[in-house]
Amino acid sequence: MDYRRQTKNILTAGLLLATASAFVALAANMPLRAARWLPAERQAHALVFQPSECLLPSGDKKTRQSVAIGRSAFRTPLLLGGQAARAGLSCSSCHRNGRGNPDFMFAGLSGAPGTADVTSSLMSSHRGDGVVNPTPIPDLAGPAHTLKISRDIKNQALEKFIHGLITEEFDGPEPGEMTINGLANYVRMLSPAACKLPAEQKIQLAVYLRDARDAMQATQYAIDANDPATARLMLASARSALGMINERYDLPRLKNDQRLLHDADLELAAIQHALDDGDDDIPIRITIWLAKMPRWTKTLEHDEAFSLFNPANLVVNN
Repeated sequence: MDYRRQTKNILTAGLLLATASAFVALAANMPLRAARWLPAERQAHALVFQPSECLLPSGDKKTRQSVAIGRSAFRTPLLLGGQAARAGLSCSSCHRNGRGNPDFMFAGLSGAPGTADVTSSLMSSHRGDGVVNPTPIPDLAGPAHTLKISRDIKNQALEKFIHGLITEEFDGPEPGEMTINGLANYVRMLSPAACKLPAEQKIQLAVYLRDARDAMQATQYAIDANDPATARLMLASARSALGMINERYDLPRLKNDQRLLHDADLELAAIQHALDDGDDDIPIRITIWLAKMPRWTKTLEHDEAFSLFNPANLVVNN
């Protein structure tokens, strides 16, 4: 590819939408995870933009920490386990940024784009009913009357629903109490009252760097609460964020960037192993990892224009 020429010829949004067929070639040569469940005609937009998150702030420290844990769990396929994890699906795949996903179309799970069969045998041995009955994916930040589960913290209906979704709808592993509470609190804090313009945000390096940083901080919250299972899930979420960055830097001229990401991920894997072994120096390791983060992110930021975060580089010339 002639990256100099591509960088100079930045495409307008209208032109980008008109080049959806080019993304088919992209999926064959440089696949992005999300392209697996996007129809070709929608990839041009959905791989560049995502809905803006509608998350209410909280003045309570414990609630903020719980929401941070839930937000990170929401973004890692390891939470769901089973077939979903193997396919790379997370809660955020169907509910992008805690919203909906009108572009989602997964073979064997969806009907029209924006739908999913929650009783599909493809994902569940517990709830699979052998009937193809996909339903629209709801916007979790939509009005309360459009959501079927009560968010009242007193009746714990949301916690029960999320637990069943993980363990039965997706055959996932038993989640820790902090994970369930965090997910419920994260969903509770999604609200139309927090939705502000613009309605969409561009998918940029900074989005996933924030997710990785937040997941590491959430790991520390779980460690402080003596919940190693949730801490391990948070580490997995940080690694998922690095993976999302890595696939957009999977280009010949960005091998050094990929090496930096690989080294950062190896350190996270080492922390996971140390956590499994019961080592008591995990907080120090997390602090060191976060302290080193600005060094390698500076290189990534410098090269972002040459990566697949740049819409111009997503278009493959035929």
